[in-house]
Amino acid sequence: MIHSGEKPFKCTQCDKSFRRVGNLNTHMQIHSGEKPFKCTQCNKCFGRSGSLQLHMVIHSGEKPFTCTQCDKSFRRVGDLNTHMRIHSSEKPFTCTQCDKSFRRVGQLNTHMRIHSGEKPFKCTQCDKCFTRQRSLLHHNRSYHSNLPHKCSQCGKGFKDSCGLKKHKCRERPVSDREKFTCWMCGKFCKNVCGILYHMYEHGMRKE
Repeated sequence: MIHSGEKPFKCTQCDKSFRRVGNLNTHMQIHSGEKPFKCTQCNKCFGRSGSLQLHMVIHSGEKPFTCTQCDKSFRRVGDLNTHMRIHSSEKPFTCTQCDKSFRRVGQLNTHMRIHSGEKPFKCTQCDKCFTRQRSLLHHNRSYHSNLPHKCSQCGKGFKDSCGLKKHKCRERPVSDREKFTCWMCGKFCKNVCGILYHMYEHGMRKE
């Protein structure tokens, strides 16, 4: 059957076909929701024994797949292959809109939302939407958590007054930027934080 390409075992739910009855039985668990393979450590269940074996590595801490370039180790060979692209600079996943390339398909999928305008991660507090879950989490921490130091202009919160001061520096109007000029070398800085950092490079504070 392998050489002939024949797949005589057909799924009655989705018409997918298989060469072996065992593969069909495994596939049918997708439709039935059956997960007969149970982890003895955390009771999580899986549809396939191979998935359970991969999961068990989490509990054992075993990382059998090692990078030959930097000795970093991974639990799965797929993770190792993805990591190896860092050393090879390979970026096989290319955007069809702007030709930008990525190492992982997940990175490409996230990037494609820039072109589509899709923002699937919605804040339940203010209905603001984001292209990435990480951006939503950052938004919730900044605007909807009990951070004590709040910006009076935009409502963003910070853990300490230093963070709030830096935020206010970045939000200064453009017309104020010309005021921050180094008196030693004439360099223009965008804000007070920039001029203070620049003056430190000269080895002194701006009074």
